[in-house]
Amino acid sequence: MEAEVAMQYTSGYSETLLSYANNINTTDGGFHLVGFKTALTRTINDYARKNNLLKENDAPLTGEDVREGLTAIISVKLTNPQFEGQTKAKLGNSEMRGFVESTTNDNLTAFLQENPRQAKIMIQKCLDAARAREAARKARNIARKGSLTEGLSLPGKLADCSEKNPELSEIFLVEGDSAGGSAKQGRDRNRQAVLPLRGKILNVEKARLDKILNSEEIKNMITAFGCNIGPDFDIEKLRYHKIIIMTDADVDGAHIRTLLLTFFYRYMKPLIEGGYVYAAQPPLFRTRKGKEEFYTYSEREQEKLMASLADKPGKADIQRYKGLGEMSFQQLWETTMDFEKRTLIQITLEDTAAADAIFTTLMGDKVPPRKKFIEDNAKYVQNLDI
Repeated sequence: MEAEVAMQYTSGYSETLLSYANNINTTDGGFHLVGFKTALTRTINDYARKNNLLKENDAPLTGEDVREGLTAIISVKLTNPQFEGQTKAKLGNSEMRGFVESTTNDNLTAFLQENPRQAKIMIQKCLDAARAREAARKARNIARKGSLTEGLSLPGKLADCSEKNPELSEIFLVEGDSAGGSAKQGRDRNRQAVLPLRGKILNVEKARLDKILNSEEIKNMITAFGCNIGPDFDIEKLRYHKIIIMTDADVDGAHIRTLLLTFFYRYMKPLIEGGYVYAAQPPLFRTRKGKEEFYTYSEREQEKLMASLADKPGKADIQRYKGLGEMSFQQLWETTMDFEKRTLIQITLEDTAAADAIFTTLMGDKVPPRKKFIEDNAKYVQNLDI
């Protein structure tokens, strides 16, 4: 048997663990990943205790604490691999747990002893994570007390639907109170709930869980969804099987949508993996010519429409929507919320590693990677909103 482990701590808060067995990516982990996690937690706790970085009366660091901001790759080689499931997504060889555990423990202990300065930085980050975890636990209890499971009220701004079957229910996350008012008036009250969001939510890529759970808008979403967050997430308690982000068709709307997707990806990833998250497509233009009325959803679609109307008599009356708040509730229903006529884009997650890199680059606190991304991709921009 062979085991190779590469690990690096970052200044971020998300954890990325990739495991392989005989070069096969075991996306569901297995005994080799369990061995690594166990050894990492025990080794760092032992070192912190022996060097008085963790006091005698302090609670031990948890696995969640020592893996905050960690990126690691665990690769093992063995002669008779036993994979669980047809996709070979999980390694079932129990002997790999002890082997990887002892290998990681020996080598990580040696590294920490030989590099006390780096070790102190690592332990300090873990201690900060532990303090943030405790603060997050208190904040999460507040969020949990507001959930339906405790029988208490839903967020005041939420206009809930009467349907109790999650498979038939959907919730619109709407940008601003104005658009939220139109959406509440125009919706199907039986199956459609509306939760207006005030301004831009917190960028969770740059914040710890305790700060995230102090955000009023995020707490409202957690309570409305009913499935909690992070380690307490339970998809079975999800109250809506369609979570629809409905923002303006402009730069600010795109930014709000990105902030929401960052939150879902980092703390409610099963929502995206399960296909529960959608983006609504509100129209950009309304065109009237004679007694006919048309809605178009892009510049190109509008150009095609105008070309088709060129031979018809009369002057075209064109309205470009600056935001959802400009629409009446009837228009919002007809164009964006009507089950029969609307266009929804389902948010999917085809490549987790690529998605992780994109979120880190675009939403993280390091400016140079974001600047390089913009420079490399600026040539592909077609409709620039300045």
